[in-house]
Amino acid sequence: MNGILPIYKEANMTSHDVVARLRKILHIQKIGHSGTLDPDATGVLLVLVGKATKILPFLDDTDKEYIATLKLGISTDSDDVSGKIMETREIKQIEHFEELLHTFKGKQKQLPPMISSVRVNGKKLYEYARNNIPVTRPYRDIEIYNIEVLDTSAMKFKVACSSGTYIRTLCVDIAKKSGNIGCMESLIRTRVGRFIIDDCVTLNDIENGNIPLFPIKDALSHYPMMDYEPITDIVQGKHIRLHTSHTQVAIINHDEVFAIYEKDHEDVYRCVRGLW
Repeated sequence: MNGILPIYKEANMTSHDVVARLRKILHIQKIGHSGTLDPDATGVLLVLVGKATKILPFLDDTDKEYIATLKLGISTDSDDVSGKIMETREIKQIEHFEELLHTFKGKQKQLPPMISSVRVNGKKLYEYARNNIPVTRPYRDIEIYNIEVLDTSAMKFKVACSSGTYIRTLCVDIAKKSGNIGCMESLIRTRVGRFIIDDCVTLNDIENGNIPLFPIKDALSHYPMMDYEPITDIVQGKHIRLHTSHTQVAIINHDEVFAIYEKDHEDVYRCVRGLW
């Protein structure tokens, strides 16, 4: 069994919990996931089964889409409502919520939350937080492609963004720019790459035999696809010549991704990952 399994992750479970349960249901150990979701968050979690686990490093730049709600008047240590309340403050009404959101469109630097898996000197930020060890958090380059209001009264909005964007931090920043303090109240991930919620199944669906495996090619749609012959060159890991300006490409054979190749010099490319 090989392929991409889009799961609708329910609340009150970690992404690791999903993988652990799937290993028991499917009786397969070679299962991983891309794009961790916090326990309280729900929505699209891409699970990689069998040889699809090989593509995990190549999904780092997969764009995502979320629906989030912002809660004003409190700040927490985790930047969401599940964390310890650090401060409360009277709420200043936001008169033009949509205009405020639009100021966050574009490329920018974002400071990740302390309760996160971002690594600094080999340790995850949440490990520093748990042990009360001070650490300088590194700013990360992100991009907000689109952000729109869904419900002004509920402070609900939809955001399409680059991989690595923390919506918890975005909520804190939106609140701050409005003259408030705030945190994230809820989060649903509605899309990862080309996969949307409608593609997903629940763990109960899997237990009942509904296992919609998608081909590896679908998860690598952000890579340019190129045919190459003879395919034996790829199997043998040879350097090959390609006429393209892209730094990395997916080599396909019979409509399946066979390998990821990377520019070595000029028009010569080398194999960085075989997927046969």
